[in-house]
Amino acid sequence: MMLGGLRFLVIAVIGSFFFARPKTPLKWILAYGLSLNFGQFAFLFTAMEFGMPAGLASLVLQSQAIFTLLFAALFFKEYVRPYQLLSIGVAASGLAVIGLHGEDTSMTAIGFGITLAAASSWAFGNIVTKTISRKGYESNVNLIVWSCWFPPIPFFIGSYFIDGGDVMWSNITQIDWQTMATLAYLSVVATIMGYGLWSYLMSRYSAGTVAPLTLGVPVVGLTSTAWILDEKIGSYQWIGIALVLAGLIMNTLGGRWLARRANQQA
Repeated sequence: MMLGGLRFLVIAVIGSFFFARPKTPLKWILAYGLSLNFGQFAFLFTAMEFGMPAGLASLVLQSQAIFTLLFAALFFKEYVRPYQLLSIGVAASGLAVIGLHGEDTSMTAIGFGITLAAASSWAFGNIVTKTISRKGYESNVNLIVWSCWFPPIPFFIGSYFIDGGDVMWSNITQIDWQTMATLAYLSVVATIMGYGLWSYLMSRYSAGTVAPLTLGVPVVGLTSTAWILDEKIGSYQWIGIALVLAGLIMNTLGGRWLARRANQQA
């Protein structure tokens, strides 16, 4: 909780000097900050604290695409196409395989469940973002930066009740270079630069062109944690990983493939 609060506080303080406040109502900035920034990462960091391997977390978190489909159908009454239903089923079966074979690794059931909560929070944030865009308000990097003023409050409150004031104070006074490097990466590189580049790509290319790039997240996550953290993945969980990736690919590329096939037939 302390790490999450400091991450977004650094972004808010530094970013506010370079990015103007978005012309978006405060309630939507708050909703964006509490769902995508606080909810997603509070659940994610807690999941890893309760035994969710970082590599698997990067994969399971991508189930946000499935939750987004379901939330869009619920809130916007969007039609879910047959290939999307199939992709949901394939990805869900993969998640089930991963969850049922946690004994193959150090993964715990509670860590897996909390990671799904993080994915659903990310998906709800996507719905907030889409609502902001539909209403004609700004949903660019300015929104990302200024929404970071809100998450530190619940993060620090959570840290106080979980760790206590003495631990919070010692975290600040005894901060080391590794923690500072982690904060710098999470705030400047992963958030400001990462989300900024993502917004740049989304503004210049079609969503269908850019969206498949997110499939690289679990690939990088699984390989880097195996290399850096020496995390092991069980044989059954590799099957689950393959099913989840297959479901995500079907959801991301299925519409384009069907459209191309229809044009060829025409």
